[in-house]
Amino acid sequence: MDVKEIIKLLNEDFVFEIEAALVYVRNAFIMKECDPSRVTEAIGIDEMRHMNWLADLIVKRGGKPSMEHHELDFGGDDLKGMLARQASLESGAVERYKRHIEVIGDADKEVVGVLRHILDEEKRHRKEFRERLERLK
Repeated sequence: MDVKEIIKLLNEDFVFEIEAALVYVRNAFIMKECDPSRVTEAIGIDEMRHMNWLADLIVKRGGKPSMEHHELDFGGDDLKGMLARQASLESGAVERYKRHIEVIGDADKEVVGVLRHILDEEKRHRKEFRERLERLK
């Protein structure tokens, strides 16, 4: 895998982190319940940190971080819908990072190391959102 392909994958990850951060920041303000709101806000900050790490990797390899993003889906305005959407975003991130780690493999050990760290955090985020969603049932 060449550096251009790695930059393309990192930019894909970067865009998804932008989207997650925007969704979580908005939802944290909308949520009336304190615990889910605080957890959502904290995870939104984690996603912004992931953006920084990914942007650093992209620039180090000669690329530019893409600021384009898809239309945002916030999961509605009710707590259940927001938490379900957020858990879904984290599930998508887990699968995407697993694929990217596998595809990049030995081509760039630094990138794979950072992606593994992010993957571990995304798994924890998914668990946090799923636990709060379960409490609503």
